[in-house]
Amino acid sequence: MRKVSEILQHFRNLPVARLETLLQGQKPLILAPHPDDESLGAGGLIAAACAAGIAPVVIVLTDGGASHPGSLSFPPPKLAQWREAEALHATGLLGLPRENLYFFRQPDGQLAAKGAAFEAMIRQAAAISTQHGCGLAIGPWAGDPHCDHEAAAAIAAALAEHCHWRLLSYPVWGWLRDGDGFFDEPRESGWRLDIRAWLPQKAQAIAAHASQYGDLIADSPTGFRLPPELLEIFARNFEVFIA
Repeated sequence: MRKVSEILQHFRNLPVARLETLLQGQKPLILAPHPDDESLGAGGLIAAACAAGIAPVVIVLTDGGASHPGSLSFPPPKLAQWREAEALHATGLLGLPRENLYFFRQPDGQLAAKGAAFEAMIRQAAAISTQHGCGLAIGPWAGDPHCDHEAAAAIAAALAEHCHWRLLSYPVWGWLRDGDGFFDEPRESGWRLDIRAWLPQKAQAIAAHASQYGDLIADSPTGFRLPPELLEIFARNFEVFIA
């Protein structure tokens, strides 16, 4: 076990790398727990890869329909459709072709981390990767304190093992963990991807997820809102990928 503050500081001190170093000649398959995680955690990478002619495959695992409980204007089925459209628009802003974006539409907050549904998603993702010629799995960091992120990290790790790929992990909510806590993170290597050239596109993609900013849906008192401190983190000129 390592202290969270030390882990996060290590992430911030990883060597800066170019896209070629991360990909090592492989097309990535990126797993996002919810619509918006693809833009938050890997928007710069997606934009850079698309510009380089190596458009990744992005799979959004859950439908995002539970972010605004009790809303009458956006009940879960409508919200799920809305968030899917937001993800489609956001990834388009990053340059991703429509045919490279997939939605598994699993229930928000209930993403399987084991069992039959878990195994089915791995098989489906592997089939998609074969279709597109992918050779690298990228998923959220297991240290993100959210059940869907933890499950998505497990899916990414299992997919990498199943396909005999390398695995890279990107933190999202892990950046806001209590620094005094502890987490079992054995990996020491990784990179900070320089995304300065792609920051404007990344900012536009994050903003495209308007439902998550709190102003679009006004009738859910406990509805989710992206916190300013998280948005500030993802305005940095690098993205972290743990190897």
